[in-house]
Amino acid sequence: MQTKLTNSLRLISAMAHYPASRRLQSGMGLIELMVGLVIGLLVIGVAGGALMVARGTSGTVSDASAIQQQAGYAFRVIGQQLRQSGSLYLNLNATKNTRTDIDQYALPVAFESKASSSNPERAFSPATDSISGTNNTLTIGYRRYKEAVYPLNDTSPAKQSLSRDCQGGPQDLDTSDNDSFMRISSAFALANNKLVCTGTTGETQPVIGNVANFRIRYLQMTDLSSGIPKVEYVNAATVNTNWGQVTGVEVCLVLYGNERMNLPSGSYTDCDGTTVVDYTSASSSDMNSSAIGDERVQRMHMVFRGVYQLRSQGLVGNLL
Repeated sequence: MQTKLTNSLRLISAMAHYPASRRLQSGMGLIELMVGLVIGLLVIGVAGGALMVARGTSGTVSDASAIQQQAGYAFRVIGQQLRQSGSLYLNLNATKNTRTDIDQYALPVAFESKASSSNPERAFSPATDSISGTNNTLTIGYRRYKEAVYPLNDTSPAKQSLSRDCQGGPQDLDTSDNDSFMRISSAFALANNKLVCTGTTGETQPVIGNVANFRIRYLQMTDLSSGIPKVEYVNAATVNTNWGQVTGVEVCLVLYGNERMNLPSGSYTDCDGTTVVDYTSASSSDMNSSAIGDERVQRMHMVFRGVYQLRSQGLVGNLL
């Protein structure tokens, strides 16, 4: 009896010194493990779906913003050239006045009708060089001349032209070759899904990329002999050689984005105003009867138009 009591006391003493956490610890069952894994996978799935939706929304907004910025830049470059189309040089001292009354203090001025050059390709005649083109190309020209420009804090003027083509040229070099450029010219066209421009010196550079279509319509003044002229939209074939009658230009651009999206449906109306193009189908054709192909399928497409009025054109252009 004494021995049993002694053994019981020793067991109680040993358990008192054993950590409670070790005494109460128990393992995780298979069912509990599977439930935990399922819950974790559900959380990951919901978070991944939300991330994909957010990424898609962000990509769509970013693509739309980038397309609009590209279009805005292209129209600024084209519009800057079109608004100067046909501009002439104003000679502020056409002739010397020898009269003795007050009119002698008012020097007569005159607009040049044209400017010749040692290189015929660089001459400027507003009747032929102001504007020309086709339904998908556009060439613009205006008079280039140099003026005395005074640098800051300098009394020695430098001869510089303040007009620039689509590439920011030509450079104002003090050479006879540079002086022979009487015409600023910018020729816009579509090449390999890029809007490109050929400047005064003949070099071609891209303006923007991701261009699906570039189309031109012209506003021509007609019925001139009736005394009540009309302005109507025409294509290049209707204009023929009567570019002096063109008073305005409509530019249409179709741009597409960089993000490929899983769009269930989507379409746009091309520059002709009638052709509907489904940009979720690679076999869908645009107004040029060309399939959009894998490069443009499932990408956002947007159509932009701009109308620009020309100076020194219309009736005036017919008289030059």
